[in-house]
Amino acid sequence: MSNNVNSLVLSTDLSIASRGGGLICGTLREPSNGDARAVVVIHPATAVPERLYSGFAEFLAELGYAVVSYDYRGTGRSGSPKDNAALRMRDWMDQDVPDVAEWAAARFPHVQRFAVGHSVGAHALALGSGAAGLSGVVGIASHAGVTATVRGLAERAKVWLILSAAGPLASKVLGYMPGSKLGLGEDFPAAAMLEWSRWSKLPGYFFDDPTMHAAERAAAVTVPLLSLGFSDDPWATLAQIEAITNHLTSAEVERRTYSPADFGVPAIGHMGFFRRGLREGLWPEVAQWLEVRTATSRTE
Repeated sequence: MSNNVNSLVLSTDLSIASRGGGLICGTLREPSNGDARAVVVIHPATAVPERLYSGFAEFLAELGYAVVSYDYRGTGRSGSPKDNAALRMRDWMDQDVPDVAEWAAARFPHVQRFAVGHSVGAHALALGSGAAGLSGVVGIASHAGVTATVRGLAERAKVWLILSAAGPLASKVLGYMPGSKLGLGEDFPAAAMLEWSRWSKLPGYFFDDPTMHAAERAAAVTVPLLSLGFSDDPWATLAQIEAITNHLTSAEVERRTYSPADFGVPAIGHMGFFRRGLREGLWPEVAQWLEVRTATSRTE
């Protein structure tokens, strides 16, 4: 089904079969002339609905990119959280992310491919999931989510309450995480909440989970990465962003930190990059990085 609201962009609903069972639902936006210069897949953050990414996806499509955005299974349009209660965070990272990446590679076999990962979406890419064949990755506010490192006493207490107390309890009682009622975005599967809670207590986050083999996986990644952080983000501080990127020992990593004042906005925080108010200021920074990577690869 197509939903055209922009004459420059063709928008089509997607349903992608997952290797883990079920469907991943999303949206393909591409130039209406059908001539995509490259493809970008946007891998979302935990409990963040696909609609947050629609403005940025349309922006890139207007610049000539084909752009895929989607909801993880058990969130948004990709099935109910209760019906997908056993889905863990690692299942999103190691199944949903590569499932969508492989769909994009098959749909656009003759153009370069890039990925934008928001929070856990970039975690997957940093561990090599969905990274095969990419010309570049952009990580947005992607950090090791250790509760003890959250900036500000009140915010740290709030995060602890949600991740270590109310969230796990509600997930066990209800069979899903009621994120919409606890101030944590969308509802999502119980197992994802419980795994997130466990990782949030480890000093090295999932790098301290031996079943993830995270350090070895990150060290094998060679895709160039642009990592963006924001000075007013209490979760993704520079130190916690680097707790992820420092493991990318084989990749070229460029780190940038922006402040709201750089773009004349009151706040950016953990979610603000994707809000339309930054279309004229911050979004072109990423578009320029993609443009350089596209042009460089074409001439190599």
